[in-house]
Amino acid sequence: MPSLRNVVQRRNHKERAQIGSRAKYGLLEKKKDYLLRAKDYHSKQNRLKALKEKALFRNPDEFYFKMINNQTKDGVHIQKRNEELPSDMIQLMKSQDKEYIKYHRNVSKKKMEKLQASLHFIDDGEEEEEEEEKPKNKKSKHIVFVDSEKEAKQFSPVKHLDTLPELVNRKFNRPRIETLKEAAIMATHTGKELKEIKKERELKFRELASRMKREEELKRAEQELDLQRAMRQKGRKKIVGKDKHGLNVYRWKQERKK
Repeated sequence: MPSLRNVVQRRNHKERAQIGSRAKYGLLEKKKDYLLRAKDYHSKQNRLKALKEKALFRNPDEFYFKMINNQTKDGVHIQKRNEELPSDMIQLMKSQDKEYIKYHRNVSKKKMEKLQASLHFIDDGEEEEEEEEKPKNKKSKHIVFVDSEKEAKQFSPVKHLDTLPELVNRKFNRPRIETLKEAAIMATHTGKELKEIKKERELKFRELASRMKREEELKRAEQELDLQRAMRQKGRKKIVGKDKHGLNVYRWKQERKK
């Protein structure tokens, strides 16, 4: 039969708290806290001991040329050229090669071309229906050159653009009269539709700006890979200045190839 002592409720033993007169010293350390502190202390002592032994048995004549070019900053080892680069770009350069970056650049360029093709007819101004809300100093101009003052006085934008008077003020979707005879023009958009078109246009411009920024970063990473590959090769070089990112610009001495 199982023991009856497991059935009877036992007393919960609680650890003593810090007394009031010693409250200024903080919480009273329990055994589990002491074990964690002691374990951490001994692990640090063991690591220091291993490092001391490694330094004690090190060969004093050991030397390699990378010791000259490398340096530390605030106790952290850094590469000289990687100091000015962002951390995500350094990670990209370490994990990916030049061909991978070129592939993503080509993909990004194609997407940018599609966006620009869809936005080529949209300018910075608003549509005809929104001209009343637009400030006068933001109106775009269409300059037409004539040969004499007489032609300037007799100039008619309707005849010059070959369209209807109602469509002269439009900046896009301004068909000619011959086109209007063959096909019907699109109806004027309502206020709600204009807001949706404006919102969609802003999203496309924002996406295009982000892709252009990414294209510039990929191009910079590819140039950095080419430079690092050139620096690993033989040849005399010297620093001639710094670029806009604060990195050194090198120039190699011209040598005749054998």
